Amino acid sequence: MTENRLPDWPAQELRGHQIEGRRYTSKEFFQREWENMWTRVWLLLGRESEIPEAGDWQREDVGPESILMVRQNDGSIKAFYNVCQHRGNRLVSEEKGNVRRFVCKYHSWAFMRDGVLDYVPDAEDFPEGNPCGKVRLEELACETFAGFVWVNMDPEPSVSLKEFLGPVWDDWSRYNIDTWKRYVALTTTLPCNWKVVLDNFNESYHVPTVHKPPPGEARQKRMHAGIDTRYQNTRFDLSDEGHNRMIMRGGYAAPAIDDDGNIHEPFASVLRQWELNPEDFKGRGHETREALQAAQRRLGPARGYAHYAQLADEQFTDACHYTLMPNFAVSIWVDGFHFLRARPHPTDPEQCIFDNWWYASQPEGETSPVGTTAGIFPRDHVAEHEVFAYGEKSLGLTIDQDSAIFVEQQLGLRSRGFKGVYLSGQESRVRRFHEVIDDYIEGRR
Repeated sequence: MTENRLPDWPAQELRGHQIEGRRYTSKEFFQREWENMWTRVWLLLGRESEIPEAGDWQREDVGPESILMVRQNDGSIKAFYNVCQHRGNRLVSEEKGNVRRFVCKYHSWAFMRDGVLDYVPDAEDFPEGNPCGKVRLEELACETFAGFVWVNMDPEPSVSLKEFLGPVWDDWSRYNIDTWKRYVALTTTLPCNWKVVLDNFNESYHVPTVHKPPPGEARQKRMHAGIDTRYQNTRFDLSDEGHNRMIMRGGYAAPAIDDDGNIHEPFASVLRQWELNPEDFKGRGHETREALQAAQRRLGPARGYAHYAQLADEQFTDACHYTLMPNFAVSIWVDGFHFLRARPHPTDPEQCIFDNWWYASQPEGETSPVGTTAGIFPRDHVAEHEVFAYGEKSLGLTIDQDSAIFVEQQLGLRSRGFKGVYLSGQESRVRRFHEVIDDYIEGRR
């Protein structure tokens, strides 16, 4: 099999950041992050498919800001701060809707879809003249990629979205993510700083401990759910732009192999799905990865998986995990996009808004259920956005395990006994993440 491999990213020099606890608790540091980083980077917010028609809008909040994304008459999308330019009232409080005009509930000022002020009561009573034609909603830079709406609060962004994403743009362009459908949408407020969440998803060192299977469920070789979590076999990449990538080998039969080398469920069914006989791999489970890659590449396009023709070999089987500056983590599987986002709380550095969503590809004619970390769903499932208090319901087994650690870690980070980190090499992405944050705060980016 000729290897079609994702390109490596350039090597980065680390400065040895100690990552002190105050970074997670200090309101002063929280404010410096906001003013110098959050307001100057591209942020992944809405989804194009959520606002398909002219006048459709979607609202998402980031820290103290509330942002509207609005489909225009020409099909484009514009983004505005969700605030009336009269007396500062929020224009909408709902999550999404459709309008001809945004009408403020306070004094009925009306703004068109493109942000232009169209009507005010008693227009003749303004000493400076009728505000219509003079006042409009405050607009943000807005671009789209992978089916998502990205905004930048910098009035004059120094780089385009494509430049900001760097090599992530090329990797993600292979999947046709813009056509994928959302099957899970869970949002809660976690009692931890947003960076606790991103630190966790910037390393896999915790996986054998936090996500350890129950005794007897799978053999303990740091291989869970068919993924090899050993750092020696994992690719760790750091981009010039500050984003990180981790690729853990998958497509192994190891967790489903018995002592005689026979491959059992659930991996046996995966092989059969792609016309591979599990019995042919008795005693050769390590060969299933490349065999599965070749079979999916050969059979996938004819089954409606159009993006298979564009994928690199490891994208068929491996866990391709990305952490994007500043607050977005995603595991991309061959047909699934696990969306993990931590937004800063409006006022409290020791809380954050956490989103656990799941998207899946939509091959024509495919009817098999969609598997996610929060359950299995039929193809026609419509995901309602569920917003709930932490602990009120499950976020899915894996994320429940992670979030239980987040809560305890935030408590520990408050301690005067914590003097800073002592990191392994495989945790270099955590150090890099904090160094890039400081680069923004100190004006180096």
